[in-house]
Amino acid sequence: MFHALAIAALVLMPPVEEWRVAVPDYAWSFPRDHWAHDGYRTEWWYFTGHLEGDGRRFGYQFTFFRIGIISEPIELDSDWASSHVIMGHAAVTDLESGRHVFSEVLYREIPLLASFDHEPEERIGWSRGPAGTKALWTLDFTGDGFRIAARDDWLKMGFELTTRATKSRIFQGPGGFSRKGRDVGAASQYYSYTRLETSGELTMGGERFEVAGESWMDKEFSSSQLAPQQVGWDWFSLQLDDGRELMLYIMRREDGTTDYAKGTVVSPEGEARYLELGDFSFEARRHWVSPATEARYPVAWRVLVPSEGLELDVHALVDDQENKSRLPGGVYYWEGAVAISVTGVSGEVLGRGFVELTGYGEGNRPPV
Repeated sequence: MFHALAIAALVLMPPVEEWRVAVPDYAWSFPRDHWAHDGYRTEWWYFTGHLEGDGRRFGYQFTFFRIGIISEPIELDSDWASSHVIMGHAAVTDLESGRHVFSEVLYREIPLLASFDHEPEERIGWSRGPAGTKALWTLDFTGDGFRIAARDDWLKMGFELTTRATKSRIFQGPGGFSRKGRDVGAASQYYSYTRLETSGELTMGGERFEVAGESWMDKEFSSSQLAPQQVGWDWFSLQLDDGRELMLYIMRREDGTTDYAKGTVVSPEGEARYLELGDFSFEARRHWVSPATEARYPVAWRVLVPSEGLELDVHALVDDQENKSRLPGGVYYWEGAVAISVTGVSGEVLGRGFVELTGYGEGNRPPV
């Protein structure tokens, strides 16, 4: 999803007007658009999933952000001239023990530190790992899916996963134009793979597991999303056992009310139908307060989509799935694995997914 968070606080950026903005008639071209796009302030590749191995269950997250710090290419004949920084976020939650581990990297896009490549290279992007970790963080396109890898040897956490699309790519919003508000430019170019068969190796607490499961992938690029009155968002990616998927987001005002909202329902056959605010609703049923940041997050919801006959009870599998940065700026947000119970006209259905919550806590508004 669109979670550039407080990255802008870490780098000095030109005004939004100097960057390219998302447009309704963007000319998509695949596989080219899996790779990086210059001229946009923020771009990200985002994976979440549920994995099982050796009788253990895990949730994981992997995100690469490419953040522009100069809107025009640097007129300097040097490999060390850099107009972007790369940030990586990786997290694993042991759903049995409740332990959640988060790691991050932040590098300028220069040789030996980090780079984003272009088609037809298999590698989409890479960076060095955190301090003390020799292994690179990597993202590759395989033709029918993606390969991702991240490790943090100090935290004794990591994964190397291969994914394969079992449903076709879908656009989030007509033509892949995803509005986040009423202001001009408050939008992104956005597509998803809502079902990725996933397998590989995962490390937690220094113990290695052969794992398999299912993932969700989002790709977005844009230059401005939050309107002045918006403080953050709640975003849901839900995979139902009946073959449907549901993506919902609301942009929140400071008082917690909804300023803007959109959604997408994907049929078992892979057809996307777009939802407006009046087509769905959700209500927080339970909250959790972080002992680390004192942010109060919702961790259980009732989600209603009447046109689909859905009444979803969604709840966090572990309350403490807060990602807390160790970098300057104090970035923190909640990114967690959830379970779904659905009661509707078609009877009870089970499912699972991920929820992202930003802008909770004092002075924690994402500057995007």
